[in-house]
Amino acid sequence: MKSTKKGKGVFFKKGKGVFFWLPLLTAMFSGCASYQFGAAALYPNGIRTVHIPIVRNESFRHDLGPQLTDALVKEVERRTPYKVVSNPGADSTLRCTISAQSKVVLTETSSDDPRALDSAITVGASWTSRDGRQLMQNSIATLDADSTGFSQSVRFVPEAGQSIDTANQDAIDQLARRIVSQMESRW
Repeated sequence: MKSTKKGKGVFFKKGKGVFFWLPLLTAMFSGCASYQFGAAALYPNGIRTVHIPIVRNESFRHDLGPQLTDALVKEVERRTPYKVVSNPGADSTLRCTISAQSKVVLTETSSDDPRALDSAITVGASWTSRDGRQLMQNSIATLDADSTGFSQSVRFVPEAGQSIDTANQDAIDQLARRIVSQMESRW
């Protein structure tokens, strides 16, 4: 294909387009060599099973540890490609510790009865592979070198029939979702 104007050629003139397209396509696809597609691309490779021991509870409410453990197991099974197993020899282990649970009065009635309260739960989580490699990494909310911190508060109103137990269950469900979200691979 030749141009009608003298001195100007068409873009694909006798194989010269190869010199443009070949480097461009090579550059585009070389960066995509390790990309994956689908839900499995969100999670680290080589992990198929997760062991979740009972959550250690350092707060005064003894029932929170088993509740968070149950919520974590359900959330991992529901949202990830991993199978939760009871065997400590699993591909990975998700350990959590509840470090605090607090209840704060936000507003009171004229007779000093609590009207609205906040319940907050603080958790440290660590997800490691069988060989000890950290799989959950967050540079913003780290508690120490090995765990990531999570805190969740829920407002409840006793006058409306809400209790500290329902507020804590809501906080635990939200914490489980946030912890499992951190199991996704970083970009």
